[in-house]
Amino acid sequence: MPSGLTLPGGRGGEDGRPHYLALRDQIASAIAMGKLAAGARLPSERQLQTDTGTARGTIREALFQLEAEGLIYRRDRSGWYVSPPAITYDPTRWTGFMSYVIDQQRTPSTELLSIESVAAPMGVADVFRVVPGTPLHHLTRRRSIDGRAVLIERIVVDPALAPGLEQHDLGGSLTRILGTVYALKVVRNRVDMRPCALTTSIADMLNVKPGTPGLLVVRTSFDAEGRVIEYDHEYWRHDAIRVHVDLDIRS
Repeated sequence: MPSGLTLPGGRGGEDGRPHYLALRDQIASAIAMGKLAAGARLPSERQLQTDTGTARGTIREALFQLEAEGLIYRRDRSGWYVSPPAITYDPTRWTGFMSYVIDQQRTPSTELLSIESVAAPMGVADVFRVVPGTPLHHLTRRRSIDGRAVLIERIVVDPALAPGLEQHDLGGSLTRILGTVYALKVVRNRVDMRPCALTTSIADMLNVKPGTPGLLVVRTSFDAEGRVIEYDHEYWRHDAIRVHVDLDIRS
């Protein structure tokens, strides 16, 4: 960030904008013009306060606004950084995380955090058409792009379809394992998306503040017989994903 940022005097900018919006616009402009590249560290709040002569609370308002827009993000005990470009996600195409991240010239990685057998609550049992209390595989994985954790996924799989799943390397493509080892082929996906606030448990795994905006993607994958192969909840950082759909309009 260029040093010596200054804000107009008085209660707001020259056009009457509040100070925090004037500062937000200066930082956003620097990002848009390439003066602050993706991954660049912003000056500390104290340095911004010195450079602009603005109150610490105003500085934070501007930074929180930029964070809400997905332009910057925080690292614990490290400061503020310019967000990398978001990954484009097309829910109408079926391709795994590893594939579509690589296709966009980025580097994906997956870390298995846990796998356990959990008695199905009523809602999940309805999805799988099993009796409530039926043991199901529950996987929790953290997925990263270019070394930055961007989503936590919680996946449920029926062990009747994939016995011994825990014996396989689940740090890669689960879809590939289900297809090659268990001959389970996805022919239909149902995808629901909605904004969310990242809860404490999810936020901790992503090293972000609880309440950070997120995007929840719920995917139910079916085989040709209508059986549910995967029931997946993905909790994305809101600045890491861009949903894009390109459809032909039928008259």
